Amino acid sequence: MLPLLLLIIAAHSRMCLSVTVSTSKPKVEIHEHTDAMLSCEFKTEKDQNPRIEWKKKGKGVTFVYFDKKFAKSYAGRAKIEGATLTIHSVTQKDSGEYRCEVTASEDHVNLGEATVTLNVLVPPHVPSCEVPSSVFVGTGLDLLCKDKLSVPPATYRWYKDNKALTATGDAPYSIDTNKGTLKFKSVTKEDTGMYRCESSNSVGAPKSCVAKQLTVVEYPWNMTMLIAGASGFVALILFCCICICICRRGCCKKRRKTKNSKSYNPPPPPPPPPTRNVSDQNSCYQARVCFACVAPGLPLNAVDKLLIAAVSC
Repeated sequence: MLPLLLLIIAAHSRMCLSVTVSTSKPKVEIHEHTDAMLSCEFKTEKDQNPRIEWKKKGKGVTFVYFDKKFAKSYAGRAKIEGATLTIHSVTQKDSGEYRCEVTASEDHVNLGEATVTLNVLVPPHVPSCEVPSSVFVGTGLDLLCKDKLSVPPATYRWYKDNKALTATGDAPYSIDTNKGTLKFKSVTKEDTGMYRCESSNSVGAPKSCVAKQLTVVEYPWNMTMLIAGASGFVALILFCCICICICRRGCCKKRRKTKNSKSYNPPPPPPPPPTRNVSDQNSCYQARVCFACVAPGLPLNAVDKLLIAAVSC
């Protein structure tokens, strides 16, 4: 019984000989250009000088602190107290997932780690605004506004002549506050004015671009005539094409009908064989009889003549 108890105590002691690592704040949100403290606490059972490392996870894993030295991008703007990492004057590039690793080679379980996510908040920046200087009456128009730097992403508001625009049901335009677009289906001269856009988020004060003049103008008379002439020319071409198609269909139908209406004329019957009169038949018969009777005593040329006469009969 005593040996078994000692074995259990020894096994429990081996399990206790391990490093433990934790963080008091796994998610840190802090404003840009302030100091970020990423906490990391550890406890070892035996090793009094464990190895401490900090890594940042991005597209790959990069070292922040290794072999008691900071990486080049953190040198001079970060410090280590125990295992807690402090980064001074953080920027948006410092946002990401950090991992604290503590290695105690003398402990039974010699590696422990904790993860801290850093999110650097960025106030609104002056947005870029795209407003054309002039546009023709009746055309569609999109005004664009974008702030690519603010975190969390900014929302947008448009102003005309320093008055905020609101997209009501009867308004001739629509506004996307998340994308920053102001869309007109068909502008009128009443839409002429000074336009600007404002970006805002929960971190800092709103920022606005410089107001830009938008002028809605009528089409010039020569431009109107040119458009009307071009439209008429296109309509004339379409009309001619339709007429040609109709005429071709009519001619084809007429030819098909004429071809089908022609009567079938059978070929003429062959001519009847020539008939022989009775006198010719009698003459032939008489010639054959004479040939048979007198052939033995006739000369050769006479026999030939009689033979030819008989054959022709």
